[in-house]
Amino acid sequence: MLPDFRLARPQSAAAAVALRAENPGSRFIAGGTDLLPNIRRGLASPEVLIDLGGVAELRELRADDDKLRIGAGVTLATIAADVRIQQRLPALAQAALAVAGPTHRAAATLCGNLCLDTRCQYYNQSESWRTGNQFCMKLVGDICRVAPKSARCYAAFSGDVAPALLVLGATVELLGPQGVRRLPLAEFYRDDGMDWLALGKDEMLYAVEVPLADGWLSTYDKIRIRGAVDFPPVGVAIALRREGEALAELRSACTGASSRPELIDGLEPLVGKPLDEAGLALLDKRLLKCTQPMETTVVPVPYRRRVMPVLARKLLRNLWQG
Repeated sequence: MLPDFRLARPQSAAAAVALRAENPGSRFIAGGTDLLPNIRRGLASPEVLIDLGGVAELRELRADDDKLRIGAGVTLATIAADVRIQQRLPALAQAALAVAGPTHRAAATLCGNLCLDTRCQYYNQSESWRTGNQFCMKLVGDICRVAPKSARCYAAFSGDVAPALLVLGATVELLGPQGVRRLPLAEFYRDDGMDWLALGKDEMLYAVEVPLADGWLSTYDKIRIRGAVDFPPVGVAIALRREGEALAELRSACTGASSRPELIDGLEPLVGKPLDEAGLALLDKRLLKCTQPMETTVVPVPYRRRVMPVLARKLLRNLWQG
């Protein structure tokens, strides 16, 4: 059962931002596939919900010569079905298609998946369950149940779309009372389960721009317990550009393994060389170095650490072989 709240329906993004500033206890809602279950569980209790469904500018999907602009309110179903995205940015189409089930994707938005609340088996539970476990620092309590001696929260980010957009070099547009500011998607996230977005209290995610550069191949896949619906215990995106028998550029990103989606660094030694076992071993090493899976899901940490490089190797080999 949902608690009482007031619903506002602005017709423009500027009006939505103004409403947010006027109502500090408010939350934006688009598809609501994550927020509404959280409200039912007592994980959020907004006094005002600002419905973005009537803001047409947030549903804009436009391709120019060198970039694709996707409004924050474009649904994941629309992204997955767009032929331009399937052909030019396949990792993005695959990631959108991997989210939940068809009815979820028809409602869920790009903004919702990029701003997805971090998750943990100690947090995403009923109120009675959390009460019996004396809560956690992400809500009400003062201890991280995953790492009791830690001063920070280790809840994991589990959005599918973010790693795909990271390897594709995406930029986000944030709209606030002072106007629009832009930053690389990698700078939009923080490695803290309680404070994982570099988003001001009065700001909203407005749009995402993705370069349409020639020569890039990309892909995304995730490990999950069931064939649909599940959040990824681990998800991996790979993008590469090849020049003959050598790697010209390589990018990799992960989700589900840290409190933010991680863009993997340290892959430069692979550039200018053919893909071989030494290159794959370096990828393994950098994936494990740059991520920190914790006990946030029912899937054991050792399994997640073992399966992540296996999945990355598989995706990289498939792209390399064309």
